Amino acid sequence: MSSRQRERFVRWQTAWMLAGVFALLALDALSVPRFIAVSLLGLLVLVQFTAPINVTPRWRQRLGWLVTLALVGFGLLVVGYVVGILPSGLV
Repeated sequence: MSSRQRERFVRWQTAWMLAGVFALLALDALSVPRFIAVSLLGLLVLVQFTAPINVTPRWRQRLGWLVTLALVGFGLLVVGYVVGILPSGLV
């Protein structure tokens, strides 16, 4: 049962990321930071909507580390973007 749930989770995340790529392409706004932001948003929504009520499988516990790593990576992208737009005298 847990393996089936994990596969369904991966399929939904993959579908979300593909839909995000096509949406960004349709809007002519595809870039790596935007793709990462859309993928992270999908991951966070999917984690919350598929959270089990009673028992947490082992793979869901490890998923917390993936979410943390993704948030840290996104934070680094945001910091890099902000540093890039600041005047050179401030940094």
